Parts: sequence; C-alpha cells; structure tokens
Amino acid sequence: MKKRIIVGLAAFLLLASCSNKDEKILNTLSDYNTSMESTGYHFGDKLNLPKEVLDNAESITISFGDKETSDLVVDPKFFTLGDNGITFNIKTKSGESLSQDATINVFAKNPEQNISYQIVAEYPHDPANFVQGFQLEGNTIYESDGQNGSSQILKYTLGSTTPIASTKQAPEDFSEGSTIVGDKVYQLTWQSKKGYIYDKSSLKLLSEFAYPNVLGEGWGLTYDGKNLIASDGSKLLYFLDPADPSKMIRYIAVAGNTQAYDQLNELEYHNGFIYANVWQKPIIIKINPATGEVVGKFDFTDLAKQNTKGSDDVLNGIAFKGDNMLITGKNWPKIYEVAIK
Repeated sequence: MKKRIIVGLAAFLLLASCSNKDEKILNTLSDYNTSMESTGYHFGDKLNLPKEVLDNAESITISFGDKETSDLVVDPKFFTLGDNGITFNIKTKSGESLSQDATINVFAKNPEQNISYQIVAEYPHDPANFVQGFQLEGNTIYESDGQNGSSQILKYTLGSTTPIASTKQAPEDFSEGSTIVGDKVYQLTWQSKKGYIYDKSSLKLLSEFAYPNVLGEGWGLTYDGKNLIASDGSKLLYFLDPADPSKMIRYIAVAGNTQAYDQLNELEYHNGFIYANVWQKPIIIKINPATGEVVGKFDFTDLAKQNTKGSDDVLNGIAFKGDNMLITGKNWPKIYEVAIK
C-alpha cells in the first residue's frame, strides 16, 4: 500500500512539475509577444523567442489560417503588413503539445515621408453632396455621393456645382467609391454587396456586378490602368479584374513604419502610387501598390478644421489635376487644389 501511495505521489509531483513548466513556457512566450506588439517586426526579422521557450521545445511551428511554418523569420510569403493573428504550436521535450495565440505586427522598414503642399486654387463644391468617390477627367468631376435615399453618381464641370448628368441609386443603396475605366464609370455600394457600371458620357446604368466573397463591404475604388483597386474599411486593398469585378486578382495589406492603416476610404491612383484617405482622419497616405508600404503622408488638419463641423463631414475626396491634387470632403463647400512640394 505504501509503495502504491509513493508511486502515486511521485506521478502526481511529476505531473505538477510538467504542468508548472508548461505554464512557465506559455507565460514567458506571452510576455514576449506582448512586448513585441507595439515594437513590431519588419520583413526578414527573426523571432527571437525567449530562452525559456527554446530550451524546452523540441519543435516550434507557427500557423496562420491554413498555412504553417517552422521558420521563425518574418517572411512576406507567410505574413502580411499590419497585424497577423497567428498561433504558436510547441512540442516540448517532455512530449507535451502547447499552443498559444498571438498577434505579430509587421511594419514597413522605412519611415513614411511627411509630404508638404501649398493651396493654389479653390473651387465651389455642393455642400449637399456626401462625397464617397471623386475623380477628375479633363475639366469634369465625376462624383459618387452616399447616404441611403439620396445616393447618386453625377458629373459636373470643375468650378461649377451644376450637374451635367446624374443617376440616382435605389433607396436601399448607400453609394461608395467610384472610378473611370475607359468609357465607363464603376461605382461601389457600401453594404449591398454589389457595384454598378455606367456609361461615362450619359451616366446611364449599363450593368451591375457582385463583389468577390473576400470583399466585406464597398468603400473606396480606383483604377491603375490594369486592375480596379477596392477597399472595404480594413487594412487590405483588393485588386479586381475590370472585365469581371467579381474576380479578385490579388490583395495587399497596408502599413507604415510604426503602424498599420485601416479604415482606408476614398482611393486614387496616380503616377504609380495609390493615395488613400483614412476615414475620419485629416490625412491622405501614399502607398506603394507592389508592397502595401506607406511611403508618404499628407496632413490636412488645417483644411479639415475649416470644413468639419460634426462627425460626418470629414475629409473624403482625392483627384489629380496634372501633378496637383484636388481634395474635398463630405458636405464640404469647397474643393481645394494643392501643389505638392
């Protein structure tokens, strides 16, 4: 009887010892992950896991969705810029299997440049227009305006507020970003899960399309000469086939040197870069479309203060007039032309 008690006690102590060691491993890993969340990583960095974890691990893998790797290096084939929800899977030398969820933030290596500008002209803008999409071709503004019951696509001459042509959306639609592709205008809706295609000249509705499943909502839209580029309020930008906008070609995640950027709203493509308004912030970021890295940032705080009276009438409108940028906002009475320094 005494032998059984001693054996049982020994087994219990061994189990408690393993349990305590496993808990210590997981606590150490958790502390490390927490300390690295704000610091973040860059592509090519090695995850320098604590000695307590490495010394007691027979193997460590990282799983991310349906992918798994044993390489503790931040590889762009596996990670995206911004936040990455992953799971550490640890097989200990004592044969235990441990797992722990973590967030790995990946940032751009180079700080984004603060881009200066000078206001060179001002134009009238109809303050009734809740701007969602905004582009200039020649001297004609094409604008998509939101709000259920008053959503529309319209065009007017820069310097005037009188529409040349316009088309209303159904009351249940909340119109979002728009862009020009050849002789057509493409327009997104917020939560209707579909977009519209119009004749550019008359703004007559030609057809509609369903979103690819990965696109949760419609926010911003632009065109790079080959693909449509759409945002859905997340850190992701989706490249779509203009011949079949229901088909996604690829996507990128967007981040700067110290932070990820989400809430990406109105988009504009110009001279090899994507420009994005960040919803409810008076900034416009300049994005490398190949990598998602934010390379520059405009601060329009002063202009936003002059035109923003509440929570809705925020900066939201980017177009280019030659090398100058046109900006406006939801219900703003003005369009500003700025020269980029």
